[in-house]
Amino acid sequence: MNQIGAENQTSITIDDAMSESNELDSCYNCFQHFVTNGFSKIDESSFEGDIIKTSFFSSLSRNPQISYRTKIVAIHKNSNTSQCWKIRAHSFGVYAKAVADTRGGDANIKYAWYGASKNEICETVMHGFSWRRHGISVSPAKHGLDSVLCSGVDGSGVRHLLLCRVILGKQEVVREDSSDQFHPSSMDFDSAVDDISSPTRYIIWNTHLNYNILPCYILSFEAPPYLSEPKTIKPKTWITFGTLISILSPFLDHSQRASLEEQYTNYLEKKITRPQMIQRVRAIAGNQLLSAVVKLYTNKIN
Repeated sequence: MNQIGAENQTSITIDDAMSESNELDSCYNCFQHFVTNGFSKIDESSFEGDIIKTSFFSSLSRNPQISYRTKIVAIHKNSNTSQCWKIRAHSFGVYAKAVADTRGGDANIKYAWYGASKNEICETVMHGFSWRRHGISVSPAKHGLDSVLCSGVDGSGVRHLLLCRVILGKQEVVREDSSDQFHPSSMDFDSAVDDISSPTRYIIWNTHLNYNILPCYILSFEAPPYLSEPKTIKPKTWITFGTLISILSPFLDHSQRASLEEQYTNYLEKKITRPQMIQRVRAIAGNQLLSAVVKLYTNKIN
């Protein structure tokens, strides 16, 4: 047991390397990006803030261990008044009316959570949802845990969810193993679910992507560092910092190698902590190279 503890202090896991964060990330920069793109911060204790907070924690009830250790950091509301967002909101309203007219007066509009990395959330706020082969999967408001598990941790240890309004219309059941479907099976349907009676997943097809899903809020929160449901815990693959540096060195220039060696010396002399060392390796080598090297090492030892 002592050996495992010591190894953890001098090693990096594939999860550490795959993280999208780097030392320059911060909550402030991220929130500033939200504000710049038309989202304004609202008070948690306000009427709408309290509703969102209550809905969020209620959606985590499947796993109280996560719920008890989760803390809301900020809530931002879509207050965008730009011409682009006005067009998106107008398109959403027009499509909702069209679906309602087709489906007996009910467009079946719901709130849903969408979890992703900070970078993807920022991109979505700026440009809308990007094309996916099998559409966008979002979680019903009362089943937010799946989206939480899909969210990525930024450099400040914060995760982000979008709370969106989605036009579901008439739904059809699509199982997870139906990997070839990327549009409604017929004109009789508008969206898909995993279960008609008790859905835990809504699927918004690419054909309807940016006019029947409208981001309304961004919820930023801190959660347990290694989020996973009990049955999906996976073993970690460890690589020592010394081994990692020796593998990275051929891909780095002289100044980068010198900087990396300096940081490693500082780490061995306990001048910086393990998390700081990981962040500095990322900053010097870059996420793409670091991820590729750790994947290569993992595949080799396996």
